[in-house]
Amino acid sequence: MRASIRYCATPAGRVAYSTMGSGPPLLCDSGWITHLRGQLDLLSFGAFVERLAERFTVIRYDKPGCGLSDRDGVDLSFDGQVAAALAVVDAVGARRFRLFGASQGGQLAAAIAARHPERVEALVVYGMCADGRDLASAEVRKSVVDLVRAHWGMGLKALAGAFITDPTADEVAEFARFQRTSASASVAARLLEVYYETDVGALLPEIRTPTVVLHREADGGTGFGLGREVAARIPGAVLIPLPGSSHMFYHGDWAAVLEAMLGFLCEPAPTGKPLTGREFEVAELVTEGLTNQAIARRLSVGPRTVETHVENVRRKLQVRSRAQIAAWLTEQRLRRHP
Repeated sequence: MRASIRYCATPAGRVAYSTMGSGPPLLCDSGWITHLRGQLDLLSFGAFVERLAERFTVIRYDKPGCGLSDRDGVDLSFDGQVAAALAVVDAVGARRFRLFGASQGGQLAAAIAARHPERVEALVVYGMCADGRDLASAEVRKSVVDLVRAHWGMGLKALAGAFITDPTADEVAEFARFQRTSASASVAARLLEVYYETDVGALLPEIRTPTVVLHREADGGTGFGLGREVAARIPGAVLIPLPGSSHMFYHGDWAAVLEAMLGFLCEPAPTGKPLTGREFEVAELVTEGLTNQAIARRLSVGPRTVETHVENVRRKLQVRSRAQIAAWLTEQRLRRHP
């Protein structure tokens, strides 16, 4: 799979972008630094995007200063990155769109959803924190930025271990090649500084877009508690804990991330069959990310009873996944409390 590259002018500098697939537009920000073509060959990133493109028009772009975008005289600030993303969807002609942001891209996606609710139909964030300062102590953050700026190669090896759990030598080399071609040392260091300095916490309560927060329970780059805090601060957001420890959504069990994402973004079919009170209660607990066993303990019933209720909910809503149940319930809440 290869991307056809186009360019558009943005307030932050000229940006390269591509579209793949057909269907509703889905703007994707994969985080920190990017390379439109190089990323497709990185680990399972290409397979992930290809599957998304079966359902959506996937819109990807290189951040200002990265990949095939302009490298010189660009605005690397957080607001500059937001402006660049919006210019890309304008260039594609997407008045309304769905939005996926991973890691640092989650901050950007949350800011767009909060500031432009009329444009964002649904929001998915993965491995996100609200405040970059929560990722590590001030001393650690400074040492990482200094390492990247002074010795990009050595910095790459250190960061590969933080993003990928127990990376093989080949994975470290692959990750290093991708990052080295994506940005210069100075740009990579400055974008990392911007990430560490950005706090979107005040924007989260303003988000009214149906939102799902995906986070691996043992994420080695961004602790699970930070993702849980994001979900708690966005009204009506659904938290879906995922197994695994790799910070990169396209590493490890990437299919589980994709399934949760598609389950939320692909709207459930309308149904005229109302849920019973108990079924609605079970649906609410599913939305909280509880397993059938945990729901059984909460309701003091047997796990098999919960399984039956969950299957009845799926049948009545005509959906397949727990994420789609969560999406339906979130939509009901937003209709009652817009």
